[in-house]
Amino acid sequence: MQIQVVQKGDTLYKLARKFDVSVDEIAKANGLADQNLLVIGQSLIIPTEAGIHKVLVGETLWLIARRYGVTLEGLAKVNQIANPALIYPGQTLVIPQAARPTIEVNAYTEKLGAAGVEIVNEIGQYLTYLSPFSYRIQADGSFTTLDDSAIINAAYSHQAAPMMVITNFENGTFSPDIAHAVLSEPALQQKLIAGILETMKQKGYLALNVDFEYVPPADRELYNAFLQKLVDSLHPQNYLVSTCLAPKLSANQAGTLYEAHDYPAHGRIVDFVILMTYEWGWSGGPPRAVAPLNEVNKVVSYALSVIPAEKIIMGMPLYGYDWTLPYVHGGKWAPTVSPKEAVNRAAKYGAEIKYDDESQSPYYNYYDENGLEHIVWYEDARSVQAKFNMVKTYRLRGISYWVLGVPFPQNWYVLGANFTVKKLV
Repeated sequence: MQIQVVQKGDTLYKLARKFDVSVDEIAKANGLADQNLLVIGQSLIIPTEAGIHKVLVGETLWLIARRYGVTLEGLAKVNQIANPALIYPGQTLVIPQAARPTIEVNAYTEKLGAAGVEIVNEIGQYLTYLSPFSYRIQADGSFTTLDDSAIINAAYSHQAAPMMVITNFENGTFSPDIAHAVLSEPALQQKLIAGILETMKQKGYLALNVDFEYVPPADRELYNAFLQKLVDSLHPQNYLVSTCLAPKLSANQAGTLYEAHDYPAHGRIVDFVILMTYEWGWSGGPPRAVAPLNEVNKVVSYALSVIPAEKIIMGMPLYGYDWTLPYVHGGKWAPTVSPKEAVNRAAKYGAEIKYDDESQSPYYNYYDENGLEHIVWYEDARSVQAKFNMVKTYRLRGISYWVLGVPFPQNWYVLGANFTVKKLV
């Protein structure tokens, strides 16, 4: 595949003729319900014949290399091009085909019934783990349960390993008090671990994910010790243990979200960690990209300095936000928007989609029916390709999506074109 940005005057028919593919193939790859609805600046996946590229007017060898994720030198060498500046329209190039790296892919889901099963049936082939969110621990060492049998069965039908998620989530936020109550009392930890083991065996979970957030900074070592107890209890039963880590830039980063998350300790104790590399742009904050690549890179770079790459899974969002301008701190929160809806909204209001090179993220402005200005930041084929390139460069263990249920057909196509997904079932 390659990624093409829609220009003024483009139609699917013109693009199909240009790249020698069918209109239906382009529409299917991009999840386009209306083949006549294109937006200037929109990214489109072009499913081309593997290994072959016909040079178009205005293309350079550097641009073609970037489009396919290969080096300029490698592309020139395989095509015996002495001067990379000398290529011509209509020339056929062979694209070097590197083996697709094998990675692990996790996805969280809050949809547990029939709707959740339908989603798993659509994209289960791309998952190593499916993580129903979440079993919520209580201050007495017990936890709430989930009606998750249906999606666990669906996960198994696609060879995706169910991963049990435990959190200190309560009343719409993460509770420091609940975390402290359990982490400071060994008897409650034993009760919690016994309950986890029983649930995992009963329901068929194969891995555990610990998502404790806003843990009191003073409980940092208690948290590390609890994780070791979990590993010591679950490993003999052949269960994997993972944790979620706040996006830190350094070991001593201040803030309740960060201080109790000990990157080196988690990297040493558990089987793998999931970096929550998203929510720079968030519903209640000022407008910006949800997962700007420049910021994500800083977090991954720090993580790599203290955790082996084969234990790092990078978080990725499947959504964006639509902010009303001017942004007012404490004002109305921005609603979530799916990448598919973001493009449809741009079409509805006649917006032109732009792309920010620093964050590697698409965005656009529009005015609604009431004359209010909006800005939308979201993800597209280009932004996920940029993140996948980072995973390849650093040879990370894989990626983790928050959260299923937000339509983004392009993501799964680009994922399949870049990686082979590891299966544990």
